[in-house]
This record gives sequence, structure tokens and C-alpha cells, in this order.
Amino acid sequence: MNRFEGPGSREAKIRYLDGDFQVLSPGAYVLCSITAEKIPLDELKYWSVARQEAYADARISFERELETNPSLRQRSKG
Repeated sequence: MNRFEGPGSREAKIRYLDGDFQVLSPGAYVLCSITAEKIPLDELKYWSVARQEAYADARISFERELETNPSLRQRSKG
């Protein structure tokens, strides 16, 4: 049985904070807001407080930030 099977294998509900998160409803994982990949809570490292979204990895987080803030792309070219 893998870690997502069994009675405790449901999606957690999370409130994302600066540098931490608060579990509102217990579960084993959250879903990446972009890819819908299951992210085990003990491996959750990337999220947006402003958008209350979780991301599977740094690349996805960065791309989402550029998508929602296009002006950041212009700054990096300057």
C-alpha cells in the first residue's frame, strides 16, 4: 500500500502563511494548483500566500509568479 491509500489518504485543507502553513482539515497531501500532482504534506515547500496555492516544485512556483505578475519578466530583462 502506498502513502496515498487507506483511510488517512485524503486531501488536506491548508491555510498558507508566510514561511509556514496551518492545517485546517487533516489529510495526507495537497494538490499542486497547476499540475494537480499530489504533494505529501511533509514534502510541501512551495506555495503562494496571496493566492493560497500550493506548487509541486520551485520551477512551477516561479512560472506561476511570472504568469500572474508579467511585469516581473520585464525587470529580469533590464
